[in-house]
Amino acid sequence: MADTFSDSIDASAHAFKLILQGFALIPIIHYEIAFVCFLIVFIYNFLEFHFFHDVLTLFRGSPVSLTYNSASEIYHGVASKCRLLHGRYMATPWLSSPHIQTTFLNFHGRPPAVNYRRKLFHASDGGTFALDWLKSSDVLGDSTCEESAALRHDKTPILIVIPGLTSDSSSAYIKHLAYSTAERGWDVVVCNHRGLGGISVTSDCFYNAGWTKDTRDVINDLHREYPNAPLFVVGTSIGANILVKYLGEDGEDVPIAGAVAICSPWDLLIGSKFICRRTVQKFYDRALTVGLQEYAQLHQTLYSRLADWDGIVKSRSIRDFDNYATRLVGKFESVDAYYRHCSSAQYVTKVAIPLLCISALDDPVCTWEAIPWDECRANKNIVLAVTRHGGHLAFFEGLTASTLWWVRAVNEFFGVLHCSPFMHTQKKNPPHIGPESSVDQGPYVNVSNGMVAAITKDPSSSTDNVKLNDQDPFERQKVNDESDAAVRVPDAKNIVSRSSGQTSVKVADLNSIKKWLEQLFQQNKRSTWMLTYIAVISTLPFMGATLYMLFRKKLKQPKSLK
Repeated sequence: MADTFSDSIDASAHAFKLILQGFALIPIIHYEIAFVCFLIVFIYNFLEFHFFHDVLTLFRGSPVSLTYNSASEIYHGVASKCRLLHGRYMATPWLSSPHIQTTFLNFHGRPPAVNYRRKLFHASDGGTFALDWLKSSDVLGDSTCEESAALRHDKTPILIVIPGLTSDSSSAYIKHLAYSTAERGWDVVVCNHRGLGGISVTSDCFYNAGWTKDTRDVINDLHREYPNAPLFVVGTSIGANILVKYLGEDGEDVPIAGAVAICSPWDLLIGSKFICRRTVQKFYDRALTVGLQEYAQLHQTLYSRLADWDGIVKSRSIRDFDNYATRLVGKFESVDAYYRHCSSAQYVTKVAIPLLCISALDDPVCTWEAIPWDECRANKNIVLAVTRHGGHLAFFEGLTASTLWWVRAVNEFFGVLHCSPFMHTQKKNPPHIGPESSVDQGPYVNVSNGMVAAITKDPSSSTDNVKLNDQDPFERQKVNDESDAAVRVPDAKNIVSRSSGQTSVKVADLNSIKKWLEQLFQQNKRSTWMLTYIAVISTLPFMGATLYMLFRKKLKQPKSLK
């Protein structure tokens, strides 16, 4: 029995030896080819390439999927006229992977050359952050001397951009959007987050995924400074989450004509679980964490006092950083409480202005699982556009990858909306913050490729510098308008005319009266009610005397009857 078992073992060993000898006869080059093929298949699937799919479809791309309410005027009146939204998106062939697209965008991106003009915004809590302007005149080459008095009557549309996490005006995708929009004749202002763009944090408040105060203050301030210019807003990534949350919080009471949200995370709790689910996602988690740690390093003094600095240094994920920094600075009970409170998905149904949302199904950072499909379909003001490919904020197109598809889609949507009657107009007066603008009216600071250039007060030294005014003429005019409102009358043509010594009242121009009333009620609400109160008190004696004259005989009539 033992001999039989031993013979079987020897036979098996001999068989394995023969197999190894057979493998040894195969040339080494064959093994190398097999290894290379295996590696290619592994990388192709690991990085989610879709090149062969593009080849099979003859590089026609994938159609854009639109989700909207069937009764939506925004879709039928605006989105339905956008060719790109009803076309197909074809990614650059040599960037046919969401991870390659996203990586290429962050490390290169082929951005156009952009020279910003910087102004500082001073928040009510003492915080300071940068507003980087790109005027259409700077791109089109017809720069002219700008005066503050003329800016009040400027009707050039303004695009406000809210960057993503740890991004600022120097990011490649921001430059693509700013340059392309300015090239169309619009002005662009990038609202950098606190502590970014080379500006120090000057208060105990830091930005986070749900920090809408700075966005609200900037928009209201721009609306006061440029009352005749329609305002449009684009939010990207975390900036898109902030934008949608702000629109849901304020409803119709926003001075924005239209908005676009690009690659929003929507639900931060779902996103925090997604970004650490797979190995490839963990690379993004770690990369973003390193970016947040570098951001914290710039403001170590404040973070050491307000948060757990040792925990920040040891953080290995975004959730760790939020636990040791964001939730403590923002005074949230837990990380999950912070994520639930700041997620924009819960505000989608409350958005009351035209909003286009663009996302990609293969976004490696913000998962499609968090997209609020039903909420977007229920809101008549929202159109959701989803592409099959595109990565995170990339959407490169063309053989040279020189343009971003979503940038062209944004400009087309805003262009159609601007020419349509569906632009939103604010229903209520914006909150009154004070007679002084929060924007530093000092000279522009030139910003080139993310670097701050020297400040100069000589307006002739560069077309990018604007001389400081002692006081904003718009604010002076506003104060004068309020003080003179009680004595001004509507400039209606031929309201009162005299003929043959007698006064005859003609029919007033209703449009002029309506315009005058609108201008009156655009003033501070308190001032309007104060004028009304003064008018009532002032007319009471005259009304009393008139009533006494009219009813005097009737009051004396009973005595005569006696």
